[in-house]
Amino acid sequence: MLDDLRIEEFSKNKARMLNPLQLALIGDGVYEIFIRNYILTQNSELSAHKIHVKAIGYVKAKSQSLIMHEIEETLTEEEAYIYKRGRNAKSATVPKNADVRDYRNATGFEALIGYLYLVGDKKRLSEILEKSISVELNY
Repeated sequence: MLDDLRIEEFSKNKARMLNPLQLALIGDGVYEIFIRNYILTQNSELSAHKIHVKAIGYVKAKSQSLIMHEIEETLTEEEAYIYKRGRNAKSATVPKNADVRDYRNATGFEALIGYLYLVGDKKRLSEILEKSISVELNY
């Protein structure tokens, strides 16, 4: 049985060669699962709908952009490269309820999460995910 649901661990080189939007797609899923699990562990009495509503507060572009601003200075050179590739990727659409800058920062954040997940850097992924729930998201 797989301990983290990955089919295979990507080498850093192979992961770097992926389209940054592919990394962001994986990162989006990883982050969504982490946040839902976090909310559920904080209050297992919440209905699925209430968990979903609380999760939106963390996974929306504005929140991910704020998180990225908090952690950007702590990124390694490699992580900054991945983040910037994701941030600068040309997406076909921008959600109507998101500022373009926030959306791009969020895409960079998701690309970074996806990259760390695919290369199996559990320690660093855990550090960034833990930091993401400690960022004050009141705006």
